[in-house]
Amino acid sequence: MSKAYVFPGQGAQFSGMGKELYDNHPSAKSLMDQANEILGFDIKTIMFSGTDEELKQTKVTQPAIFIHSVVAALTSENFQPDMVAGHSLGEFSALVANGTLSFEDGLSLVSKRASAMQKACEMQESTMAAVLGLADDIVESVCNEINGVVVAANYNCPGQLVISGEVSAVNEACEKMKEAGAKRALVLPVGGAFHSPLMEPAREELANAIENTSFGTPQCPVYQNVDAKGYSDIESIKNNLVLQLTAPVRWTQTVQNMIADGASSFTECGPGKVLQGLVKKVDRQMVVSGLS
Repeated sequence: MSKAYVFPGQGAQFSGMGKELYDNHPSAKSLMDQANEILGFDIKTIMFSGTDEELKQTKVTQPAIFIHSVVAALTSENFQPDMVAGHSLGEFSALVANGTLSFEDGLSLVSKRASAMQKACEMQESTMAAVLGLADDIVESVCNEINGVVVAANYNCPGQLVISGEVSAVNEACEKMKEAGAKRALVLPVGGAFHSPLMEPAREELANAIENTSFGTPQCPVYQNVDAKGYSDIESIKNNLVLQLTAPVRWTQTVQNMIADGASSFTECGPGKVLQGLVKKVDRQMVVSGLS
């Protein structure tokens, strides 16, 4: 009977996030105060009282979700993971939670990742779209037929994928998805093609930052987005973190593999309940809960 802890990615942010933890846990207060110093700007105030627009900026969103997620895990009395995983950005939160990265190094990497991704987004107009009600292989086949860059980016749960790429290619793919029987194919309000080849410039920048960061021995395996497998080997973990930026998030497969390896419950650490819902869609019988 293994306990799995999972950590959300971009999109889970909300105004007021983390304030209750800050007010009620001295260790949470200490970490959040430290975060302002590491980042060089007052992220704490934006988290507690920022507008939706302020919180949507990639350079704010990613560190904010990371901070909330890690603090929620580390201040919990019952946090004893047998395995961890994170959705996209959440993989960095998972690596702090299982002892592979320090809070300081994890936050520094997340900040550099967010900055690199923002720059890559500004180099070319790009977007993402949610596709509902189609099998994975049909989505992949439609993407392969399009002239231009568009790929399957997030395998969130059975029948729910996100595609990513050039604006024109994504729009064309959405029309073809509907023709192929998709219930919905909806362009998302994001400013870039995350987890696609268009993130290559960011991948190179992140690789340098990761190579110059100290990694410790994990307390338990981390199941990584790139191939949905559990890892405890540091070099593999580092390599997979770099590959993650241009590769799809295989969340469906990650949850399936964790269950196959003995996960009997999933606890989502951080803002929102998105991952709890996705886990339930993979396996209705699974016990889910949240730490926020």
